[in-house]
Amino acid sequence: MMTKEQYIESLRKLNLKVYFMGELISNPVDHPMIRPSMNSVAMTYELAEKDEYKTLMTAKSNLTGKTVNRFCHLHQSTEDLINKVKMQRLVGQKTGACFQRCVGMDAFNAIYSTTYEIDQAHGTEYHKRFTEYLKYVQDNDLTVDGAMTDPKGDRGLSPSQQEDPDLYLRIKEVRPDGIIVRGAKAHQTGAVNSHEHLIMPTVAMKESDKDYAVSFAIPSDAEGVLMIYGRQSCDTRKMEKDADLDLGNSQFGGHEALVIFDDVFVPNERIFMCKEYEFAGMMVERFAGYHRQSYGGCKVGVGDVLIGAAALAADYNGVPKANHIKDKLIEMMHLNETLYSCGIACSTEGEPTLAGNYQINLLLANVCKQNVTRFPYEIARLAEDIAGGLMVTMPSAQDLRDPYIGGYVKKYLQGATGTDTDAYSSPDREHHSRDRGGRLPHGIHARSRLPASTTNHDCPAGEPRKQERTSKTNCPDR
Repeated sequence: MMTKEQYIESLRKLNLKVYFMGELISNPVDHPMIRPSMNSVAMTYELAEKDEYKTLMTAKSNLTGKTVNRFCHLHQSTEDLINKVKMQRLVGQKTGACFQRCVGMDAFNAIYSTTYEIDQAHGTEYHKRFTEYLKYVQDNDLTVDGAMTDPKGDRGLSPSQQEDPDLYLRIKEVRPDGIIVRGAKAHQTGAVNSHEHLIMPTVAMKESDKDYAVSFAIPSDAEGVLMIYGRQSCDTRKMEKDADLDLGNSQFGGHEALVIFDDVFVPNERIFMCKEYEFAGMMVERFAGYHRQSYGGCKVGVGDVLIGAAALAADYNGVPKANHIKDKLIEMMHLNETLYSCGIACSTEGEPTLAGNYQINLLLANVCKQNVTRFPYEIARLAEDIAGGLMVTMPSAQDLRDPYIGGYVKKYLQGATGTDTDAYSSPDREHHSRDRGGRLPHGIHARSRLPASTTNHDCPAGEPRKQERTSKTNCPDR
């Protein structure tokens, strides 16, 4: 397995083509916008080296018998499925952000079982190819971008009906030694921090769509692959001088990218589906199930961090014993643990596939994801209520440190007796970075962000607690 330092150096050796704000980035590893997301991935390597976390972070490979990072592992039991969720919660707690390797792990397990069944039906050798590929990934402890989502164009039309045929990634040409592919994958989590892209179809398909039924692996710096880095709310704060307090979670983060495949050649040994359209839906469903399970771990770990930051904000505000504050914190914990319960439940009810690796209970995994599309937003809303308006109106770190106006900021924005304004600022910016930067609320696959106005709905004219009391006082007798 790689160490954290080896992982970082391995990225430096890649000749990635990454564009951000119209410019080609010469050094993605040290770019201030990208580095926090890379630190999150690096944490998955660092924790695997620590004795106290080895049970969760590592596993014995069924392919080689070697100890591997669990992010490269094929689940061999319900215990493996449960440990996956526990591992994801742990890394979420350590980073407070998206650590990006889940998509690759979920793709490994979905493709492994699907290729086995394709071979049974067609007499192909995809499963053998994928097994050899995964041995390579495990031996080198690679981070792999599991890429499913196509741009899709007109959502009312199938892939083959699109006016532009490239709006779903497709096989452009079949050659004796491989295929040429063209298209794109959108919203790709951790793409820039990945050694490889592992491609899957994005929808169930009919025979007319068979050119779009393709699965393969390609190095991230392969000829014809380029990545366009996605924007996030407040993202350019990372590029500002001395903006540490304004960043909230300054050390860790996540990212998404639009990945372009411009006539990319894929050799035969890296092709795992080629026009077997009737199995596209199976691969999609299995990947989606595993990934919906994942949310019961990673989002919960990030939720733990936000709940802790909200409790700290209450301390700094001098109201940790207020009943309505305690009620809100308890509700946040209840919602967070409900998400975790769903992740554990779908794992406990898992069953072996025909290929031998274990799959989660799909119904319970979908219940998990349904809750993730709701509960993290409510957790964030309660955190905003506890933190108050300063979360979005606080002056900058430069103002706080200015020799003239800094005194005013420190005087008028101090919290409870015994706290200092620098410390008081930190949990509020932490809330802001998670709510506005998209790390907690991105339960929707497209990583939707909460609008920056949500706190403004809560805070002006008094916090919700005062509105509740006033409503009760003015409610006519019934």
